[in-house]
Amino acid sequence: MPHFDPFYADKLRGARGVADADSVLDLRLSTRDAAERAVADLVAAAGTGKPRSVAVRLAAPIPGAGETAFQPVGRALLEAKKAGVVESLAPLPGPDGLGFFVQLGGGPAQ
Repeated sequence: MPHFDPFYADKLRGARGVADADSVLDLRLSTRDAAERAVADLVAAAGTGKPRSVAVRLAAPIPGAGETAFQPVGRALLEAKKAGVVESLAPLPGPDGLGFFVQLGGGPAQ
């Protein structure tokens, strides 16, 4: 963002990134609809096993291309956090690009 000093912008980003995650969900080449479905599948499967962390990577916006997957994916993850499926949710650190670090709570194995 042009109005943020890089020092303060880094404070808004998360501390845990791709290297810290148990797995990576790379949606950088996915369409918005495919990204939303992938996150819905991730959330649906979250309560069926052990707790784990996932780095969700998203494509950077392209000028003039319209809305990216960032907002709908972020909304879906936030709703899952409110529902208790996601334990924590934070943006990825700057060097890892656009996306989220998600800690899934897990649940009883089926």
